[in-house]
Amino acid sequence: MSCKIEFLDSDKAPVELKEGDCLSEKLTIHNSPILFGCRIGICGTCAIEVVDQEKPLHERTHDEKEFLGAMAPGRDEVRLACQIHINTNIKIKKTDI
Repeated sequence: MSCKIEFLDSDKAPVELKEGDCLSEKLTIHNSPILFGCRIGICGTCAIEVVDQEKPLHERTHDEKEFLGAMAPGRDEVRLACQIHINTNIKIKKTDI
């Protein structure tokens, strides 16, 4: 199954990824507008706001929960793109935390 990733705050065309793909690895290949730093969930460079999704994304990883609990408390729409293994069509935009 393929999943469509749309970038709401960019003129970048949507990309199609395979279900299970790591968002950071594949978006780097597609030269996306989302930046990636550490790629392990501790820097926040890849913070995104998930604006729309067809079904819920997988649970946050331990590192993602810890980081976002401190940096974006109560903002369930904020995720770290480096920690997401895609499982649905999503619309995202870059966010500052």
